Amino acid sequence: MNIGFIGLGIMGSPMAANLVKAGHAVTGYDVSADRVEQLAGLGGKGAAGVVDAVAGADVVITMLPDSPQVEEVAPLVVEYGKPNLLYIDMSTIKPETSRKVARQAAAAGVRALDAPVSGGERGAIDGTLSIMVGGDAEDVAAAGPVLGSLGTTVVHVGPAGAGQTVKAANQLVVGGVYGLVSEAIVLLEASGVDPVAGLDVLAAGLAGSRILELKRHTMVKREFAPGFRIDLHHKDMGIAVAAAREAGVSLPLTGQVAQLMAAARAQGHGSLDHSALLKVIERLNG
Repeated sequence: MNIGFIGLGIMGSPMAANLVKAGHAVTGYDVSADRVEQLAGLGGKGAAGVVDAVAGADVVITMLPDSPQVEEVAPLVVEYGKPNLLYIDMSTIKPETSRKVARQAAAAGVRALDAPVSGGERGAIDGTLSIMVGGDAEDVAAAGPVLGSLGTTVVHVGPAGAGQTVKAANQLVVGGVYGLVSEAIVLLEASGVDPVAGLDVLAAGLAGSRILELKRHTMVKREFAPGFRIDLHHKDMGIAVAAAREAGVSLPLTGQVAQLMAAARAQGHGSLDHSALLKVIERLNG
């Protein structure tokens, strides 16, 4: 397929590269010219802007930081996309934004899906992302060949906006686990126990998780090169808290994790990986 890909950041760049490897003709655009050139070097094509990336595309994918960026780009996709275009927004944004985009797209004859992902940079590179898709079932089926090049788990979770609600649930769980792993490290070290050995045991037992599998050693080493930045997880926790308010439910642990993420950002760690939540727990303990 001819695919326009807008947003070539930490996640978007390897995702676009995997689509090229799968044999699709990918035209990419990003505000960073270097990222556009990188895609071109991998066999894709660089675009001069959003409209250029959309022109002639069968499928357009956006992977953008937040709702305002999607609200800026989506009208251009809808206006300049060809009839029956399949527009897949893979950003993590507010569910209500996805529903709004879907309504605008439908009015113009564009098929829109919200398809946020989980799996981090490693999952994007390996093509093993978990993808939660909201939208019409027929459109989800049509997107199957594209999404199958990006992830190993692709699930239709409901109508427009449902993908974003599931992603909010994902982010509150991920943030909570990072907080608890951070507390485990602080406890082990303060008690004179080797945290590497301790976390190795935890990772092999019922406490095991993808986070412990991938991040326990870098966390103990205090290596926080961003795979997913605190700034973005802080934004996502805001989405989760807002979704809870809209649904009329109380999520007390989610609120606590949201405050810890806010503290990490306030302490100047916004550009670090979200595993840097450990720095907040350490500071609480002097």
